[in-house]
Amino acid sequence: MNNFKKVILSVLCTCLGTGFSLNAGTKKDKTITHSVFIAGPQFTGIIDEQGEVVWDSGRSGARDGYVLPNGNVLVCWGDEVKEFDKDKNVIFSYKKRQTEGKVELGTAVRLENGNTLITESSNDMPRLLEVDKSGNIIVSVPLQPETDNVHMQTRMARKLSSGNYLVPHLLAFAVKEYTPSGEVVNVFKTDRPELGGKEAENWPFTAIRLKNGNTLINLTHGNKTIEVNKKGEIVWKVSNEDFEEKPFQDPCGAQRLPNGNTVIASYGAKEGIKLFELNRKKEMVWKYTGYKVHDFQILTTNGVPVKGTPMK
Repeated sequence: MNNFKKVILSVLCTCLGTGFSLNAGTKKDKTITHSVFIAGPQFTGIIDEQGEVVWDSGRSGARDGYVLPNGNVLVCWGDEVKEFDKDKNVIFSYKKRQTEGKVELGTAVRLENGNTLITESSNDMPRLLEVDKSGNIIVSVPLQPETDNVHMQTRMARKLSSGNYLVPHLLAFAVKEYTPSGEVVNVFKTDRPELGGKEAENWPFTAIRLKNGNTLINLTHGNKTIEVNKKGEIVWKVSNEDFEEKPFQDPCGAQRLPNGNTVIASYGAKEGIKLFELNRKKEMVWKYTGYKVHDFQILTTNGVPVKGTPMK
């Protein structure tokens, strides 16, 4: 569509029909449809509840992103972050730091203070940034990824209501909570024996602080998702052992919906299920089989916009 405003209104405010690529799950479950923002290697944009493309960024390979409350779209690629307005003009951008070593961006979150949270992995200075609307770095937090493998240092970081930051570090097998000064004040380890140890390659990719204080974590090569309480104890775990379909194929992005269901991106899936939604009983109630998905945002459910700040 050419009119971006109409696209956003149709996605966020209109009932869009009977749905696409779905699974009713159990007889007790109502048929579910979603419209979704997708950041992925094949496509970065918005699909409606029938699976049709209604907005295309024009560039694939995105890693993180959000549809903002005002309808703008914020997208992170490995080399830059951009915000597009309703006319697809770029109204904010940040490019990775230029240095002799390797640098990769992996996060883009618009904060309540108007800054944009960005992770910048690198050989010499891995850091977490808050960047203002003019592209100026306001906050720089040094990170401790415990590896010089830039691509495997970190992924989607999030800012907590306390002002601290929650950062997953893949090869450190750890989700670390940092203060703005860079002090690590809490660590959730993912190479613990009950998860199979380091051999299970439970690399933490997505860490989401839930309203109840628990943390939802996707473990990529470990092909599982866990929820831990404030003490780090596992209170919920789901993996391929729970499904005949084996839907966990390098899970990357995740989102906890207001109804308590969890949506997971199966980034490594070449065919079949790319996104799937689970209820607390570990029943699959919806799935998407189109484009490959790295990260995503569920925008509507059965034509109704998802309320509140997305937990993703």
